[in-house]
Amino acid sequence: MKYVIIGNSGGAIGAVIGIREYDEDGEILLISDENYHTYSRPLISYWLEGKITEEKMHYRDPNFYERMNVDTILGRRVSSIDKDVKAITLDDGSTYSYDKLLVATGSSPFIPPIKGIDNVDRRFTFTKFDDAKAISANVKSGERILILGAGLIGLKAAEALYPRDVDLTVVDLSNKILSSILDENASKIVGNHIKKKDLSLVLDTSVDEFDGNKAILSNGEIVEFDVLIVSVGVRPNISLVQDIDGECRRGIITNIRQQTSIPDIYAAGDCTESHDISSGTDKIIALLPNAFIQGEVAGKNMAGGDAKYENAIPMNAIGFFGLFTITAGIYDGDGCISQINGEGNQYERLCFKDGRLKGFILVGNVANATSYTAIIKAGIKIADDEIELLRTNPNSLLKKQIR
Repeated sequence: MKYVIIGNSGGAIGAVIGIREYDEDGEILLISDENYHTYSRPLISYWLEGKITEEKMHYRDPNFYERMNVDTILGRRVSSIDKDVKAITLDDGSTYSYDKLLVATGSSPFIPPIKGIDNVDRRFTFTKFDDAKAISANVKSGERILILGAGLIGLKAAEALYPRDVDLTVVDLSNKILSSILDENASKIVGNHIKKKDLSLVLDTSVDEFDGNKAILSNGEIVEFDVLIVSVGVRPNISLVQDIDGECRRGIITNIRQQTSIPDIYAAGDCTESHDISSGTDKIIALLPNAFIQGEVAGKNMAGGDAKYENAIPMNAIGFFGLFTITAGIYDGDGCISQINGEGNQYERLCFKDGRLKGFILVGNVANATSYTAIIKAGIKIADDEIELLRTNPNSLLKKQIR
């Protein structure tokens, strides 16, 4: 059996492990457009900040490929798939056949079509290790850094650069930071904490135009900068499957076995859509653990197993300047209760539907996050008189369910 895996992050590594659980001898070829040993992309901000070394970023041990009997082609991009002859072509023209193929191509940063943005000399994105290296080499102490986007990527870039004694300005079209994962209360608490670091947050504002190293904002202000970091979102890399008429929406569509609409082609990770059990909708869940599980399920099925992935939920665990936040599932709707504690620097929001916990936001005190997540995935029914017990001792509800 010949397995080809396109990608080298969570989904790809999960697939290798899944395949080897069922097939110890089949040929595995892993192809990546990055020229690195598999690494954890969320750690690039910690490398940029100087908290960890490159070796500490490795997602698996240095001997992983050899130990799992995997051949690799690094630094090359797959340009096309031929589903009829079951082969892939690389950007250098070379071709490789497959019996089973996994597409784990992730996503790419989106560059907004702002007038003049293409003429900004020192412009960077921040999703890959090469991005972090380029930023590190180009940012000097005392310089002015403009970051477009107050989401996870933009704020982690700001935190990583803060120790370099730079002037940081973050601009976002939304009226709150981390708008995709936090409600208004949580966003305000985290935002106030970040502002204590003399970081300028310009919200509810966009950049209308760039004039060299000047950003002309929609509120009429002009922000001068030396370095621009664009972090306004990403787009799933779906073209390889879309070009051969595989079913795609925003992401590649798979069934619960991670199989695409094309025979013998599977997909996993940020390029795919998952079924979110908390909201009951299909969406991109761009999380490393989610990608790994999808890849592992795909790998097992590619090798003849019968694995399923049926309990995905969006979840984020983040920290900014020592303040930690964990979110999961849905965080809005009529069935939510909120509570601010700890002199206003701790926050909890629990969201329910049909008597079941469907999501939460925790800021500051995140001790219950693991238990809350388990309760969501287990679908435990929670009576009105058990809400306080859920908050104070959620494990007791889990134990009750087990009994």
